[in-house]
Amino acid sequence: MYELIICEKPQAAKRIADALADGKPIKESINKVPFYKITRGSKDIVIAAAVGHLYNLQQKEGKKWEFPLFDIEWQPSHKSAKGASFTKKYLDVLKKLAKEADEFTIATDLDNEGEVIGLNVMRYACKQKDANRMKFSTLTKDDLIEAYEHKSPSIEWGLAKAGEARHYLDWYNGINYSRALTHSIKAAGSFKIMSTGRVQGPALKIIVDREKEIEAFKPEPYWQIELNGEKEKQEITAWHSADKFWDRSKADEVMSKVKGQKTASVSSIEKKQFRQSPPTPFDLTSMQVEAYRLFRIPPKETLEIAQELYTSGVISYPRTSSQKLPDKIGYKKVLNALAKNDNYSALAKKLLSLPSLKPNEGKKSDPAHPAIYPTGSQPRNLKDREAKVYDLVVKRFLATFAEPAVRETMTTELDCNTERFIAKGTRTAEKNWHEFYAPYVKLEEAEFPVLEKNDIINVRKITMHDKETQPPKRYTPASIISELEKRNLGTKATRASIIDTLFHRNYVDGTPIKPTGLGIKTLETLEKHAPRIIDEELTRSFELDMENIEAGKQEPEQVLSKAKAAITDIIADFRKKEKEIGNDLKSASIETRDELATIGKCPECKEKDLQIRRGKFGMFVACSGYPDCKTTFSLPSNAKIVPAKKECEKCGFPMVSVIKRAKRPQEICINPKCETKQLGKEAEKVVKDLEKGNIEKKCPKCGKNLVARKSLYGAFLGCSGYPKCRYTEKLEN
Repeated sequence: MYELIICEKPQAAKRIADALADGKPIKESINKVPFYKITRGSKDIVIAAAVGHLYNLQQKEGKKWEFPLFDIEWQPSHKSAKGASFTKKYLDVLKKLAKEADEFTIATDLDNEGEVIGLNVMRYACKQKDANRMKFSTLTKDDLIEAYEHKSPSIEWGLAKAGEARHYLDWYNGINYSRALTHSIKAAGSFKIMSTGRVQGPALKIIVDREKEIEAFKPEPYWQIELNGEKEKQEITAWHSADKFWDRSKADEVMSKVKGQKTASVSSIEKKQFRQSPPTPFDLTSMQVEAYRLFRIPPKETLEIAQELYTSGVISYPRTSSQKLPDKIGYKKVLNALAKNDNYSALAKKLLSLPSLKPNEGKKSDPAHPAIYPTGSQPRNLKDREAKVYDLVVKRFLATFAEPAVRETMTTELDCNTERFIAKGTRTAEKNWHEFYAPYVKLEEAEFPVLEKNDIINVRKITMHDKETQPPKRYTPASIISELEKRNLGTKATRASIIDTLFHRNYVDGTPIKPTGLGIKTLETLEKHAPRIIDEELTRSFELDMENIEAGKQEPEQVLSKAKAAITDIIADFRKKEKEIGNDLKSASIETRDELATIGKCPECKEKDLQIRRGKFGMFVACSGYPDCKTTFSLPSNAKIVPAKKECEKCGFPMVSVIKRAKRPQEICINPKCETKQLGKEAEKVVKDLEKGNIEKKCPKCGKNLVARKSLYGAFLGCSGYPKCRYTEKLEN
């Protein structure tokens, strides 16, 4: 008999085994699923892993498109979830190991999702009603030993109940509303999978409302007056003290008064210093926002990267809403470890020399986890974006302990024929925390001119600028996450995936985010016929219910009963207008499909549009005039292709934007004969020599011959062993 410890992922199981073992863990496997046997003191322990959720909610019985539906149950993921067949062997191993265990411990991530994963494994795979619980925020040896030695004797029932209730709520809302929308289009004589959900609907409303604000915006004219001067080769720029003139005649009065003035005098100079506090530690949202601001990494990808860094043991648990770093994480221990890393050694040692260490904490807290921080463990073999996110986390952590920066402002008032002009500038007098957060501090640094009161400056020109007020900005992938958090919609871990779903359903498009015709029409249809589906207050009330369940103030049954009643009423109203809703959505769906697929006019027939199509062998471009016009162009198969909405400057053919994961979008011409893709003399000679057999080039991966190939990007060398070997090589011109 032994104690069975259940982890969330295989990598975590290995780290826990390494941390807890008295000697070296014994790695065994069943059907290529690894688990570990260790001894700790006189105790035998087996450590095994799930691979995320091994169970998903599914309807018990009934027709696939029936709604409203509430009769659901947990089923093994491999039976119900597309692409989850690999989870079966992990579940089988856990069932087998559970038979000989006499003690059970859950060591999944300490949050709603982790608790639900552990709960389901216990009750369905291990046939247990409860289990011990290890609680940790990092996968470092010291923290894992501490978590094991002080494990609680029970599941975190607040987290488990709230997590399970959230799954039920999301299923009830998502499936029933999505089936209703899809069925309405079917009733209108068409078919398209539609979706909305408890948070997805309100999120779409926020984006569409912003777009309508932009469309309804009427710019107001205003005028600003700028003075450009110099003194002893020092450039001076000042603006009229009125700032914006909303009345053109008043601006004209000022301009006539200063017309022809060659000098202005310095009437006053004021310098002020202020202390700029260090940044607060990262919670998940602020990290996602900062990674997007600095590196343009989408929030969903930032979370994925941070999760990898966590399971590698180099940062703490990222799904946290805390901006606090408690003493117990061991500031000096982390800094001493970072001091061994050449990239951070000098900064860490500088902090260690301070008389005390106190982070500049934010207001937000999380009962389960502290803010995100580096563990001090040395990362290995990080990819480009992983290295960027890791460096950002480390620098942010270091900066929170540093002294406030000292910034200095200089305000100079100029008198030009009694008209006041103000020159302002701010610079850093003492860097302090800026040094620790470099190169991520993005502040303007002004050069202060050397001036004294009553100095005379030479006026070069005075310009009146015609300007207009600007509409509100569209949301970016990062700012919409912040907006959802501000409105208490969704959770820190789900907001990014909700926005991702809006993109996949073609409700929104582009960066910054713009709703498509389908997104706008879907939202307008819901507002008209089923407004409660997109009601923020209803969604927010359920979020508060989740918090109450977690705190033990409310039972899940109460919340779920309320949800069932609300959904039943909404669906009943929806059915009365089903065909009308379907007709609206059908026309919007067709318009959006064409909008997102059309890349430009066909260069052959010059009448119809070229559109992106999906065929048996992948994506391609074809003329919408088929079969009268049979013009086609190939497209890359390993990327998302969207219209670039522009023509090639060289040949005039339409261009497309090629989007690959973790890479910047690349705009390319669809014309394979475009001069931008023609080879230089050297490259052309290599291709001809290869084709004639005059030379041979071997693939460095498999040893087979390289051959010349052509694609949308132009000519390149590829392995003749394709598709088994996918090695490619650029042809240098």
